Amino acid sequence: MNRPYVTLSCAMSLDGYLDSSAPRRLALSNPADFDRVDGLRADSDAIMVGASTVRRDDPRLLVRDEGRRMLRAAAGQPPSPVKVTVTASGDLPPLAAFFTVGDVDKLVYCPRGRGASLAARIAHRATVIEGGPRVEMADVLADLSARGIRRLLVEGGGRLHTQFLAQGLVDELQLVIAPLFVGEAQAPRFVGPGSFPWDASHRARLAEARPIGDVVLLRYALSDRFAEAGQESAASMPLAARRS
Repeated sequence: MNRPYVTLSCAMSLDGYLDSSAPRRLALSNPADFDRVDGLRADSDAIMVGASTVRRDDPRLLVRDEGRRMLRAAAGQPPSPVKVTVTASGDLPPLAAFFTVGDVDKLVYCPRGRGASLAARIAHRATVIEGGPRVEMADVLADLSARGIRRLLVEGGGRLHTQFLAQGLVDELQLVIAPLFVGEAQAPRFVGPGSFPWDASHRARLAEARPIGDVVLLRYALSDRFAEAGQESAASMPLAARRS
């Protein structure tokens, strides 16, 4: 299969929201789970977010733990994974942390005809790759695979989640449920409307359910590749476990 192993990771409220509508980001997770996600990042070759996430949340998308960065360096990898985003409009803030923070490669996928203006807008801080009339996720994955990306971590937002899941391009879903409600119609949701491979007749397989403090991690195996992926590496283990 000519694509990376794809893990989709996110935290959502009990009523299915990724955030509130307030300008300041709502922290749905807790320190122990943030550490777990840092381990996921350390085990990945690339991290992907949508353009709306770059604009709204201004994520750094870096591995935070020094020990994990050292493990990556010892394996001949950069300290953090390649950053990837997708934009239809080309509306990306050139001074976003996505572009300015971290000495790693940055890739931006856009529709045909928008590449030159987008590259000029972001002052060539990233490699811009043009697709067809619209960016297709299967094409993005094929290009990432050709660039040596074997494990991709998708971190949102909802539009990107919907595209990947509806097209059956996710091998593993790691969904954290926070013990709170958002209750705002305008807040961003985990997914939008779509036709998904997993429905009442084809239920997703739950591989793990684990409390992490006051949140719960649900891991779903969404493809046969999940079994082939094996156990979590030392980099993704909780810090306490690695130091014991």
